[in-house]
Amino acid sequence: MWVLRGLRNGVLTTRWPGRADEYASATRGPAMVKAGQAVAALPVTEAARLCPVDAISADKDGDVRVDQGKCILCGRCVAAWPDVFAWSAGPHRAALTRPGLVVPAAENPDTLRELTDQLRARTRALRRSVHLRHVDAGSDGSEEWEIMALLNPVYDIHRLGMFFTASPRHADILLVTGAGSRGMAEPLRETYDAMPDPKVVVAVGTDAVGGGIVSPSYALTGGVGNILPVDVWLPGSPPSPFAILSALLMAVDRIPAGTRSPGSTPGRDPR
Repeated sequence: MWVLRGLRNGVLTTRWPGRADEYASATRGPAMVKAGQAVAALPVTEAARLCPVDAISADKDGDVRVDQGKCILCGRCVAAWPDVFAWSAGPHRAALTRPGLVVPAAENPDTLRELTDQLRARTRALRRSVHLRHVDAGSDGSEEWEIMALLNPVYDIHRLGMFFTASPRHADILLVTGAGSRGMAEPLRETYDAMPDPKVVVAVGTDAVGGGIVSPSYALTGGVGNILPVDVWLPGSPPSPFAILSALLMAVDRIPAGTRSPGSTPGRDPR
């Protein structure tokens, strides 16, 4: 029966990023500002009041900006002002700096280039075989579901030479989810210290990036960046498995940094 089912269904594993994947391109990311929108097109004060996490603001030139690192994908801004806000699409949502999650981008290209070169030099030896350690630092569980999906036959993270490990002493990349509960701060630091160099920290999800809707709170640090040095920031509530894969491949220079866009840009074949 299983053989017949396999012959009938064919290969279900995605070929992304070696090949374009329609589902990857269509995955919903945090809210974004449509090109060319300014304060004149929108009562920013009202929009900011509507956003439960204060992700909407205006810069000194009057341009509307969305901090995707705060966005919880509630959709209030998109529903209220569809001519100004829209959903971002595609897996390339991660950034190498926290300010890099603010769109439209205001990040200095020279800074991004320098950080990319530094990360590339550190992770040069990790590109073909990478071990991941995941730590929950106060998550609501949604990011964990997406991380677990990486092990199913559709995403099959092992095909990319990436494997989960239970021991931080064998880990190259530390995936951290959750808003950074104070009770997990010391265990998280101990996990990080136990990892061999070179090591990379990826903050997975809006909670990990900045604390999410539950911050500020006496019980939270407001994101893992206040506990550990973060190398890759991945927004989303939660981020899709494709977005997590993109962040991991960016961390080891198998997808170029700076590819964040409303659409999807297929990466080079990592095999």
